Amino acid sequence: MTSSPAQLAIVVKGWPRLSETFIAQELVALEEAGYRFDIWSLRFPTDHKTHPLHDRVRAKLRYLPEYLWQEPERIWAARAVAQALPGYEKAREIWRADLRRDPSTNRIRRFGQACVMAAELPAETRGIYAHFLHTPASVARYAAIMRGLPWSFSAHAKDIWTSPDWELRDKLDPESFGARFGVTCTRFGAEHLKDLSADESRIDLVYHGLDLARFPPPPLRIARKPNSPFHMLSVGRLVEKKGFDRLIDALALLPETLDWHWTHIGGGPLKAALQDRARTLGLGSRIDWQGACDQPEVIGAMRAADLFVLPSRIASDGDRDGLPNVLMEAASQRLAILSTPVSAIPEFIESGRHGLLVEDDPKALARAMSELAAAPEQMTAMADAAYERLLRDFAMEPGIAQLSRRLSALIGTDV
Repeated sequence: MTSSPAQLAIVVKGWPRLSETFIAQELVALEEAGYRFDIWSLRFPTDHKTHPLHDRVRAKLRYLPEYLWQEPERIWAARAVAQALPGYEKAREIWRADLRRDPSTNRIRRFGQACVMAAELPAETRGIYAHFLHTPASVARYAAIMRGLPWSFSAHAKDIWTSPDWELRDKLDPESFGARFGVTCTRFGAEHLKDLSADESRIDLVYHGLDLARFPPPPLRIARKPNSPFHMLSVGRLVEKKGFDRLIDALALLPETLDWHWTHIGGGPLKAALQDRARTLGLGSRIDWQGACDQPEVIGAMRAADLFVLPSRIASDGDRDGLPNVLMEAASQRLAILSTPVSAIPEFIESGRHGLLVEDDPKALARAMSELAAAPEQMTAMADAAYERLLRDFAMEPGIAQLSRRLSALIGTDV
């Protein structure tokens, strides 16, 4: 890595976050490729743990004011600096147009954060790259306009599917000071963004992939006997789009003859409600709620499980998964997968070959779990196929190479 000052600013919603290992993985890879950047975070961390991967990121971390009232002196000083920047009036004009369509305190907060970022960006900064196309990209866009810098984004899932089309179009339109380029991690998402963009060449499909050097080789798995204990595992935030409410209902439908146990890893706002639901259904003794865990703990749980279950669905507000990295992590440990054909999950898993995809209906999920428990050889074959697909098509390196080419063009230099 060179010793030159950071020429790239990377905007994230929060840092560090246990649920966003894909971002940490990418930032480590970019540093190893020679990029120097600062991380600008809109929020302070809320997780009590971090992954070992976070410790490998050496970038300078800068927190923007999470709420404007918390740092009034910093806000007013930054606004005075920002108002003297050549692009301030244009940024303010664009922000006011956005505010008319979205008259929210969130929109006001993003402009204030952008003023701080524009005022405090080092002089060496030559471009801005935002992870997530909603609020981080708004801050990046306003700040970039103020400073006269190019900006870009990486879009994922919620940011694509819960943002209004007018906002996505503006962020993709060069006439509206849109992004120089954008990458997204699923073909499903890329096609949607291309439909909204006047220039499809600005959008790249870049799968996150998996840095397999971070994971142990898969364990030697011996097919379990059909009547032996059946250990299922899920990893994911307890939010609507993950579908764990329907999974709990499905667990209640499993036959009494099946000796099953389910472990859940992750936190989230629905934790208390889902635990109450499980107790009401008499499932408490069969479920282990482990809460937030770091990467080694997650991998250890995967190595001990028989089946990984992720019943993703489209939430009531349109939010949905993209291609959850946790599915690739399960595949890295040759763990059989049961999921749903939502969003980009079929881009990795062909149902019946690399895993099983069923509708997120409790009866369908229960039937699939029962059938897989009775067919250990099928589970082994699908897990082997998913592992081979991961090695062949979803390694991290090709995506990082493509992103690196885009970022080098953005900041006008090779690293």
